[in-house]
Amino acid sequence: MELHETVERHAGRALAIANQKGGVGKTTTAINLATALAAVERRVLVVDLDPQGNASTGLGIDRKDRTHSTYDVIAGRSSLVNAIRRSAIPGLDVVPATVDLLGAELELIDVDRRSHRIADALAGASENYDYVLIDCPPALGLLTLNALTAADAILVPLQCEFFALEGLSQLLRTVDRIKRTFNPRLELYGVVLTMFDRRNKLSEQVAADARGVLGPKVFDTIIPRNVRVSEAPSHGKPALLYDHTCAGSRAYMDLAKEFLRRERSPLAA
Repeated sequence: MELHETVERHAGRALAIANQKGGVGKTTTAINLATALAAVERRVLVVDLDPQGNASTGLGIDRKDRTHSTYDVIAGRSSLVNAIRRSAIPGLDVVPATVDLLGAELELIDVDRRSHRIADALAGASENYDYVLIDCPPALGLLTLNALTAADAILVPLQCEFFALEGLSQLLRTVDRIKRTFNPRLELYGVVLTMFDRRNKLSEQVAADARGVLGPKVFDTIIPRNVRVSEAPSHGKPALLYDHTCAGSRAYMDLAKEFLRRERSPLAA
């Protein structure tokens, strides 16, 4: 794995990786971007906010080791620091998720600052990291609201399929509302095109449409459909460790390079 980009450190810069549609590559993007950034000595924390806990599993955090989780952090039963688990990847830590998160929205109905639980938990704790990547569930509920309230920016994986842009429009309207109401610093960091199939004309059309609407906010790097990337989580590894030579892994390495270039020369908001 070779990444040679250099960038000034941004202590604790938080990115929510979100899309209300499931199966678009959110978790895959979170764990492989995090792995690539850690490979170039960035200190990275992945906060798993999806009750399925796939980011935790994909980074090798066994379920028996999730004694403190994002649920405990949100519920006020654990500090974020106590919930952090080290992954097998140097420089990459994880706050794991459990299915207990499914009940978090109901439990937080009458709790003060219920939309700021993750933001409050990250305050002071995130200074040990260059990047905090928050893997969101496939919904625009309280968990995702917490992520977007805590984040500096949102990174959106966009599957190259029919109705993709319609869902993106809904998400961006939500981002605007959260920016006005809860988090004025929130911005759209970028859109990553995922599950791209060059044999399918629809993939090409969605990519062209996305670039037509959002211009340079759409990353140049495109993540292709790739069997090896799909297999990797079942082995408790990011694709970059499972098979660093496959097309999907190479694409995520390219994405990390482009990410670091954007950090060095940010796009206009």
